[in-house]
Amino acid sequence: MTPALFWLAATLVLAIVYIFAPAFVRTQRLGMKWNAGPRDVTADPGAVAGRLARAQSNLFETLPLVIGAVLIAHVANADAGLSALGVQIVFWSRVAYLPLYGYGIPYLRSLAWVAGFAGLGIVLFAVFTAGPA
Repeated sequence: MTPALFWLAATLVLAIVYIFAPAFVRTQRLGMKWNAGPRDVTADPGAVAGRLARAQSNLFETLPLVIGAVLIAHVANADAGLSALGVQIVFWSRVAYLPLYGYGIPYLRSLAWVAGFAGLGIVLFAVFTAGPA
């Protein structure tokens, strides 16, 4: 497995954490009975659960782009070091993003998002500098 694919796999594991984070907080607030029930009645999950759900949604908006870019870089034999660096930046920025968003910390959260997007840009740079076959 290449380093870029390793960090992509780690990012997918992190995506699972992003799924469970808002669910855990929501269950803590609303209870197991609500969680196990049909959820016919909308209940307020609270600010933290809402922020964590928005963080999850944000990750899932960009994750397909990251997956595609890393796989293209892998297939195209693009600069392996550069693509690995890019996806590693995506991973670590998203590790930081979840608690920053969950705790409602402005500016640093945005900085983490920008860093992740820059990581995607680095992977794409590696792809396009490889050129057509």
